[in-house]
Amino acid sequence: MSQTPIGQAKHIRVQHLAEAKSQGHKLVMLTAYDQPTAQIFDQAGIELLLVGDSMGNTMLGYQNTLPVSLKQMAVAVSAVAAGARRALVVADLPFGTYESGPARCLDSAVKLLKAGAHAVKFEGGRRVAKQIELLSQSGIPVMAHLGFTPQSINLLGGSRVQGRDAATAEQLKAEALSVQKAGAFALVLEMVPAKLATDITNQLSIPTIGIGAGSGTDGQVLVWTDMAGVSDWVPSFVRKFGDLRGALTTAATDYAAAVRSGTYPDQGHSFQ
Repeated sequence: MSQTPIGQAKHIRVQHLAEAKSQGHKLVMLTAYDQPTAQIFDQAGIELLLVGDSMGNTMLGYQNTLPVSLKQMAVAVSAVAAGARRALVVADLPFGTYESGPARCLDSAVKLLKAGAHAVKFEGGRRVAKQIELLSQSGIPVMAHLGFTPQSINLLGGSRVQGRDAATAEQLKAEALSVQKAGAFALVLEMVPAKLATDITNQLSIPTIGIGAGSGTDGQVLVWTDMAGVSDWVPSFVRKFGDLRGALTTAATDYAAAVRSGTYPDQGHSFQ
């Protein structure tokens, strides 16, 4: 394991995440879908950038993540990789690109790594253990994802907290151990009770990244448009750290007014 503290690492790699967990350093992750945003987050010190299939409902106007294609993901990955100099770039495998078996999963993951990703993420526990094993053995780092899994929204009956009762909590714990054993380097826990997320974090040697899972995980991830106040609706667990929607509305309104009044472009913004 690298002995370089994660805060001083020139490039974040999977070994730094394991080191962070052992040192009690909280990991910070945000989604990103384009070069300018990735560059801003990278310069802000965000350690992990997730090129999420959440781009479907945040950027592309879809109702959920299911329509997102591998080709769309590859374009976004390439853009984010162009903006990230230090952060670890993790790319979601979209729905339908890995479930059928390890070989299909490997082929999909290779495409995203060739586009610039450093690692991939996909949903599921024991049912995708063989996929995790093959990718790990092939040199492709895998981040697992348990709890509420958006690609299973139709089966789960909507965005619902997972693991509330004893039976499902024990099942989630078992699933977490299975993805660790299969070779995952980290685990996202989405919309699970805080105590359960803390228990899972304590039983695993790999880092956990929470979203709607309380403060007991090894790190946190948010969809950046929720975090920065671009979305007009956010889940109850999201804290808005800005009001970009308001700022952009003001900028666009002021620009329109300046054009209509003839005050833009003025002499200072024209070639003479």
